[in-house]
This record gives sequence, structure tokens and C-alpha cells, in this order.
Amino acid sequence: MSLFDTSPPEAARTDKRRPLADRMRPETLEEFVGQEHILGPGKPLRAQIERDALSSIILWGPPGVGKTTLARLIARLTRCEFMAYSAVLSGIKEIKAMMADAERLRAVGRRTIVFIDEIHRFNKAQQDAFLPYVEHGDIILIGATTENPSFEVISALLSRSKVYALRPLTTEEIVGLLKRALADKERGLGDLEIDAPDDLLEQIAVMAGGDARSAYNTLEAAVAASPDRKLSRQAVEDAMQRKVLLYDKSGEEHFNLISALHKSVRSSDADAALYWLARMLEAGEDRLYIARRLVRMAIEDIGLADPRALEQTIAAQQAVHFLGIPEGDLALAQAVIYLAVAPKSDASYKALGVAMADVATTAAEPVPLHLRNAPTPLMKQFGYSVGYQHAHQFEGAITDMECLPSSLAGRRYYFPTDRGLEKRIAERMDEIRNARKKM
Repeated sequence: MSLFDTSPPEAARTDKRRPLADRMRPETLEEFVGQEHILGPGKPLRAQIERDALSSIILWGPPGVGKTTLARLIARLTRCEFMAYSAVLSGIKEIKAMMADAERLRAVGRRTIVFIDEIHRFNKAQQDAFLPYVEHGDIILIGATTENPSFEVISALLSRSKVYALRPLTTEEIVGLLKRALADKERGLGDLEIDAPDDLLEQIAVMAGGDARSAYNTLEAAVAASPDRKLSRQAVEDAMQRKVLLYDKSGEEHFNLISALHKSVRSSDADAALYWLARMLEAGEDRLYIARRLVRMAIEDIGLADPRALEQTIAAQQAVHFLGIPEGDLALAQAVIYLAVAPKSDASYKALGVAMADVATTAAEPVPLHLRNAPTPLMKQFGYSVGYQHAHQFEGAITDMECLPSSLAGRRYYFPTDRGLEKRIAERMDEIRNARKKM
């Protein structure tokens, strides 16, 4: 297959009988969306392409992020012959025949890119068959895989290739691709003049999970089922085979749902909290946003009644970041249940509010001299640190030293509840006060 066969002819590109995802394949790097970490200006793969210094590479990433398209673009931009076949359909015989073709092309000064889709499906013997041709420079191998190459590609081939990890497309990137398809009259759906509400396009993008092909397929099916040239919610639901929830990440429903979740946790209603969490997850809410809000609940509504609540939410945030969707959702559910059943206290939240009010409404008195460090003789001369009582030199590590400014001496901010650990904290604070009175 020659260089100029790396993309379908014009008639095929505009053939509306072909799937939308195939018709909308980008034809230039500028049209390629996503993977800025390797294809942005100055990034490694782009630099290799622009310098025409490409070596064998493995494109590792989830479905629908453009591995095949990128391989075709690389072939066109580096003016290489392009041979593509699937590991599912080909064996040793086909490999040897293709390698013989590549050798003949090299003899006349033509480079060949051999693109292998799903290279992880090749067994060791099949992968070994490529080694001499890669080593001798007869071919530039581009392998595509959804599996970790460390485990699925033989070490000899891996050591001769550069691995590039491709990331799932973001919701915003997929929405942009869908809008491009709706506007493109030659390859896309522009001739239909479909009215597509932004919230429905976002739902399609969210549910695609970073897979552009899946998003295109959903849009194409939904448009075909939408009457009156308007993309309908029912058509999108039918195409996705799941309910499309009303949800606008920047609008009222976003805040309504997080409010419902927060207030259910505060009310110790674990079942309601799980329901509202499920609503947010199903609607595609940013998991890290939910995790941040759970951390806030742990601080604001539980506090020192159960200090482990904060530990649980931070652990959930780390799990979400580490695992992603869907496994990370279980960590969020676990944290929500923990927060809901934990003893509640807003005493520390209130305490900080009262202290902040005092700071705002009272004079900013100088720090008392006995609380200041005195690292120099001059500071000692001015009385810095004089009268300071080092707690560890006193019985029970308790002193009667006043640590507030004189105008606020004796002021109390924190009033622990009798719930959870705060009951013990309150008892300890009483012990400290009683000990000071006896000094």
C-alpha cells in the first residue's frame, strides 16, 4: 500500500454510508485532538515527526483515543509507505510476506511503516518474527495496544521501541469533536443542520469515557432517531441505552445535588447520601470535585468528634486519583457512608468563625513579650521571652501562662460537644482548666 493510500480517497471520505467515526478521522496533526503531552509543540513524538527521525514505537492507550489515526498521520507526514493489519487476523505467513515487501521497498529507497493493531494479541513467536526487520531498519514498526506493553510485548521488541502512553480524551475534547462533526457538511452531519443542545452533547461525551469512537457512534445513532432536526433527550437515551440525567455542571442542578448530598451526610442519613452520590456519579460529575466536597464535610460537620473522618476522605481522594472510574467510585461511596454514620460536630468550624470575627473586630495587639523568641542579645534586652513558661518543665505539662493578648485574656472559642471523641476532648479541657486554677 503506497503513501497516498494511507487515507481513503475523497469519494470514500465523504461516503455517508461509512460510520461517522471513520469519516471524521483527522487528516492533519492540527485536526488531531488530545495527547498534547506527546504531540504538543516541542513534545517528544511531535519532534520526532517534524525532524523525520521516527523509530519504532508502541502506542499504548484505551480505545477510541486515535492510535490508528495517529499511525496513518505519521506515515503521511514522514512520507513512508504504510502497511496495516490486525493481530487478530494475521499469522506468521502474512508477516513474512509483508516483510518481504518491505525489504524490496527499502532496496529502492522507500521506508515502510508497519502498523499492527492490537499487537498484544500476537504470541511470542509472532512478535519475534518482526525483530530482524526492525533491527535491520527494513521497517518502522508502530504497534497499538490497550494493554500494558511491559507485560504483553516481548522484551526484545520493547527494547527496540519507544513507548508512548495515550490518555483518554477529556469531556471537553470530545464535546469539541462532536460539534465539529455536527458542523462538517462534507464528512460529518452538517448537511442535516441538527440543533444539538450543549447539555446533551456533554452527556454523550461523559458517557463515552474518553473514547471518541464511542461518542461518534452514539451521536450518529441519536441523530438518526431524532425528529425535526433537533437532537432529543429520548434519542440520546435510546442510543446510550441508559437514562440521561438532568445535570449541568455549571448550573443550578449541580449545586442542588451537592447540597442534597451534603445535607444528607449532615443529617446522618447514609441511604439518602448514597442516593445523591449515585445521581452525581451517573450524571458524570468530576470525581475529584466530589472528593473535595467530602473532605469539607469531614471538617465542617464532623471535626474532632471523629478525627478519622478527615483521614477517610483524604484516603478516598487518593484512591479516586489513583484508580479512576469506576473503581474509585467505591472509595467515594465508602467515605460517604463513613461520614454519614460518624458522630457530628461543628464546634471547630464555629470556633474558627468566632476567632476570625475577633480578629476582624478587635485591635491587632502586639504579640505578648513572653511569647516571643529572643535569638539575639538585643531582643533579650527588650524583654523578649521574659516570663515564658516551658510546659515540659511543669507537672502534667500544664502552665497558668496566658497566651492571648491582654484584651482577650480568658476568651474561649472552642466548645466541644458531648458526641464522639469530643466528649473526651471536653473532659480533657476541663482537666486543664482545673489544674490551672490550682496554680
